[in-house]
Amino acid sequence: MLWLTVTIVAYLIMAVVFLVDKYLLVSSIPNPRVYAFLIGIAGIFLIFLIPFVDFYVPSLFQLLLSFGAGASFVLALFWFFKALQKFNVSQVVPAVGALTPIFTFFLIYLSSFGKETLSFYEIASFAILIFGSVLITFEREKSINAKSLKLSLLSAFLFSLYFVMTKYVYLEQPFLNGLIWTRLGGALLALFLFIIWPDVKKQIFSSQDGLQKKSLAIVSANQTVGAGAGILQNWAIALAPLAYVAFINALQGVQYAFLLVLSVFISWKFPSILKESLSKRIIIQRVIAILLIVFGMALLAIK
Repeated sequence: MLWLTVTIVAYLIMAVVFLVDKYLLVSSIPNPRVYAFLIGIAGIFLIFLIPFVDFYVPSLFQLLLSFGAGASFVLALFWFFKALQKFNVSQVVPAVGALTPIFTFFLIYLSSFGKETLSFYEIASFAILIFGSVLITFEREKSINAKSLKLSLLSAFLFSLYFVMTKYVYLEQPFLNGLIWTRLGGALLALFLFIIWPDVKKQIFSSQDGLQKKSLAIVSANQTVGAGAGILQNWAIALAPLAYVAFINALQGVQYAFLLVLSVFISWKFPSILKESLSKRIIIQRVIAILLIVFGMALLAIK
């Protein structure tokens, strides 16, 4: 199950990227529109791969599907970052983490006309992974409310749409060809949003409100790493059977587990950068969540 290994490695890298994302959203880039634009426009650099791959223009349907997948990804990021800006991480991440694989599963089931189904052990693994992902980020004192749920629902649906459309792209196109076209779709939407969102242009180019050189360098480096993780995640989507694409979502709890370990380590070693205060109850809760995630992965691997 190569797709499972690739997914785990991708989420390890994404955990590091998420830590920097959190720092940047709080300090250097308070506007989620700017961050979504920067991530989306980064996809245009994949055109440099064209001379080195068997690149071709797919059918009109595949082209629209590729662009739709890329656009869904950028929009999902925008609403996700907006939710993170307005609400606590523990209100947003558990909801998105739980809803995305559920939406993905039902979209795959509907789009395949019910042909893609899971066995009892696969369903059990799926449920355990989702529960573990929610448990590792949930905080009782900062529970999900109606306002945060609305943004989380929208973000989760767009993420699931991106996953499903991307899988159907890879079913018809070679991996690198499909990757280039989906990323170009995201870049085109980012350019369109750049035109209609004047605050994005102002924050990027204005000397008063623009990004500092140091912040821009951090953003560029972080998104380069994040792009690598995104390519690995896309490779996992291409490798996984259609019915298993929802598991790639459900396995995001692995990212949160890595994130927890990294946060605790940085808080211990570099408290001036990140201070992570964990009660005994939260530690027990997250250890249980990690054990559930490990059990869910083991059940999936040996099913």
